[in-house]
Amino acid sequence: MAITARALNRSTLARQLLLGRESLDVVDAVRRVVALQAQHPASPYLALWNRIGGFDPAGLDAAVAGFQAVRSTLMRITLHMVHAEDFPAFREAVEPTVRASRLGSRFTASGLTPGDADALVPDLLKYADRPRTSAEIRGWLDERVGAPREPVTWRLLRQYAPLWHAPVGGPWSFGTQQSYVAAAGTQPVLTGPDAAAVGLQTLIRRYLEGFGPASVADMAQFALVQRARVRTAVRALADELEQLEGPDGTVMYDIPGAPRPAEDTPAPPRLMAMWDSTLLAYADRSRVVPPAYRKHVTRVNGDVLPTLLVDGYVAGVWRPVDGGIEAGAFHPLPDHVWQGLAAEAGSLTTLLADRDPRVYSQYGHWWTKGLPAAETRLLPGS
Repeated sequence: MAITARALNRSTLARQLLLGRESLDVVDAVRRVVALQAQHPASPYLALWNRIGGFDPAGLDAAVAGFQAVRSTLMRITLHMVHAEDFPAFREAVEPTVRASRLGSRFTASGLTPGDADALVPDLLKYADRPRTSAEIRGWLDERVGAPREPVTWRLLRQYAPLWHAPVGGPWSFGTQQSYVAAAGTQPVLTGPDAAAVGLQTLIRRYLEGFGPASVADMAQFALVQRARVRTAVRALADELEQLEGPDGTVMYDIPGAPRPAEDTPAPPRLMAMWDSTLLAYADRSRVVPPAYRKHVTRVNGDVLPTLLVDGYVAGVWRPVDGGIEAGAFHPLPDHVWQGLAAEAGSLTTLLADRDPRVYSQYGHWWTKGLPAAETRLLPGS
């Protein structure tokens, strides 16, 4: 069976709850969308506002406080928010990648070896049986190894160890002050190669549920694991997966019976969060980001700006300003689209009003440096 590029776009939108907001509680929604990029504390909130009808940010506050939705270093060695029940398998899947990256030359330059990390982590997890601040854990580490270490040592170790970020308050549960707690089910030792292989199979199934259909290259990009590992996992899952022919003959895989709407299914406009997962989940990002616009929204240092989604594709960027939302479109948009974006802006400013009306303001330098908008409008707040 063949599937077109536009049908792939609609499949992603359907599984990411972007064809229409759904009546779900926050925990179920996190489970449905599989993984939310969480580098910026606000982004999971804005991502769920785009996906849940009548979204109440207090629901995510509660899910985070109860460690039902958890924030940790996972896929692509970046912060993600996932359902707590998904965390163990996802962590197992990416452990080889995280280990290779976090316990490399910068870590060993401090005088510690990967073997030292293996010895430290079980005791670190016992120490972090309740939330511990960065300062507390750095003090614990210095005491254990007998001498103060460079800050990078703790930073790399905390990204390697299976720790969850503990909420510290503030408008979006997390802030500049960091606190950590041992992830449930991770004591007393880290997992090994067999668990990593089984974990990757689980991650691939879940990824396809939330982002499929997808190619081997897409899966490898999402998780940042070697394509050889993905191919091995796909072979192990062969009886559970459906194979499709994608654009240009690319072999795509999917979960049988998963939603694949018709390519002409309407897609409403959205104001997407920074680093929204739909923009980063594929090797071929043209599924959602037109190639001509990729460099505009993904900046040279990796920042992925908050975007306008029009007819399922990135069409511009947005930011809060005095009086509402400034929306810059990369190409002319019809009036009915601007009307839809204005309605979204009214809802978004209501959400932000009690939390952080100037969210993402620290990224304003990208606008100062210039973005190629064909038309810029102020969309008034509610």
